[in-house]
Amino acid sequence: MLIHFPISPRSLENIEKSFCTSYNLTMLISADNLINTPVFSMQSANAIGFISSAVIDPTSLKIIAFYLDGALINKATPILDVSSIREYSSIGIVIDSIDELVSPTDVIKISKAINLNFNPIGLKVETKKGSHLGRTISYNASSDNFQILQIIVKRPLIKSFTDSELTIPRKEIVEITDHKFIVKDEEDVIKKRATKEDFIPNFVNPFRKTDAPAHAHTEEEPETQPTEV
Repeated sequence: MLIHFPISPRSLENIEKSFCTSYNLTMLISADNLINTPVFSMQSANAIGFISSAVIDPTSLKIIAFYLDGALINKATPILDVSSIREYSSIGIVIDSIDELVSPTDVIKISKAINLNFNPIGLKVETKKGSHLGRTISYNASSDNFQILQIIVKRPLIKSFTDSELTIPRKEIVEITDHKFIVKDEEDVIKKRATKEDFIPNFVNPFRKTDAPAHAHTEEEPETQPTEV
């Protein structure tokens, strides 16, 4: 099943405006650093589990849940909905209670994303003109809402002598398929912008169809029951 998400000119305009925002309100988390992050509850001093992998919604390019491992968890396949996270810090993730954990089929939005089995790591990255930039080896997400704001690209062998990796901001992504990311600019433009721009906390979701202002809150209310829309 092909995943294809073009971005409207108006959305791109809002994204450009949002990059003027200060980034002091949040921080980036790399995909590697998320794995094995401990999860604590307000009711226990010990970790109740550890992140084993992320569930990513390709329609928003956002982490919406985490799979957990842990001896204290009584569910066969425990899932942590990111809407249940109270805090993320260098110590780990804090939630109210172990009862916040759900099963893969408990929340429709999470269940649909699991069925898509989307993983940004390993996908090809090309420009709109068809220039091959490499493959994704990691990504960076915002600590406040787990939105993926950057993808890290491993360069092809011939190009790796000058740049072994390329960091591509989310605003450069114009399409996603099952096999690749398509970005709007050539690599020399991306590299120049990457040296000038940092990630921003109030990032307008370029995959949304609504034309919300750049400063508007764009997150949907978390789903608490497996009810179809």
